[in-house]
Amino acid sequence: MSKKLSEMSLEELWQLFPVCLTEHKDFWKDWYAEEEAFLKSLIAAARISHIGSTAICSIWAKPIIDILVEIPEECSMPEIGDLITDNGYICMSQSSSRISFNKGYTEYGFDDKVFHLHLRYRGDNDELYFRDYLIEHADIARQYEKMKLKLWKKYEHNRNAYTDAKTEFIRKQTARARKIYDGRY
Repeated sequence: MSKKLSEMSLEELWQLFPVCLTEHKDFWKDWYAEEEAFLKSLIAAARISHIGSTAICSIWAKPIIDILVEIPEECSMPEIGDLITDNGYICMSQSSSRISFNKGYTEYGFDDKVFHLHLRYRGDNDELYFRDYLIEHADIARQYEKMKLKLWKKYEHNRNAYTDAKTEFIRKQTARARKIYDGRY
């Protein structure tokens, strides 16, 4: 009998769910659209956006659909978080203004479709700036892809280190994007 995910150590989880990159797949936009429709049926007041590398057609990505759900300040983050977990997502981390969820993780590895949902208050959306900047600047997107491919094998079984190693690049490009797109979101 397999251990439950909640019983596994971080190292066991990293072995079960390694960093894995693949060429862009056109069907990712369909996976996102299906999940967006599902989420809109649950959270009418939210702005829902496809973020992360699967939203950028020109680069390799982990086959995980990242979704940003922005809610108005007057909404209760804990109540919406409960609604999300009641509908198939697992809460991975939370603070007073952010909750992260996963869907598609099983005791046997990744399911066919995998999602990361980032619940935030409206305006906490640097990922939108970064996404659009990479879409509109193919040379920067290629730099990002090259860095990710290099980091992939180095940190295949350490997702935190993989993410941390990309942070400075992401911050730099997001700052550039915010200057260009100020007020877009």
